[in-house]
Amino acid sequence: MSIEVGAKLPGKVSGITNFGAFIDLGEGKTGLVHISEVSNGFVKDIHDVLTVGDEVTVKVTSVGDDGKVGLSIRKAQEQAAEPKREYQRRENNDYQGNRDRGTRPAPKKQFTRAQPMNNSKQDFDSLMSSFLKDSDDRLTSLKRNTEGKRGGRGGRRN
Repeated sequence: MSIEVGAKLPGKVSGITNFGAFIDLGEGKTGLVHISEVSNGFVKDIHDVLTVGDEVTVKVTSVGDDGKVGLSIRKAQEQAAEPKREYQRRENNDYQGNRDRGTRPAPKKQFTRAQPMNNSKQDFDSLMSSFLKDSDDRLTSLKRNTEGKRGGRGGRRN
């Protein structure tokens, strides 16, 4: 019997260690199921899930040159239990950054061209003033939202 990667095989638990379980595949072949491959959920103690003598179905994940066989109970159950689903990608990426807070991003302000005034210098100064104020507001908001997300040691930076 040749063991190939991807094959599902029946086996019997022949030994349990703190890092996984050894599965007897028959004909003198033995493989290891790592504790992370036993179940979809977190397994603190493998004895809670498996006992010596249990009959299990495993999927071969790797076959080493030295004869070591890597097995997975989790992957064998996943394919049988539920087929892979196709998810549609969202077209609108505006909410991606605020997904965890459930808030909508602030709408971007539209700059409209002001009607020509008598004094073009006054017009330019008012446009520049409004631009600087808006820019400063955006920078302050951006700084406030990213200030605590830097990580690392130390306090806040100015």
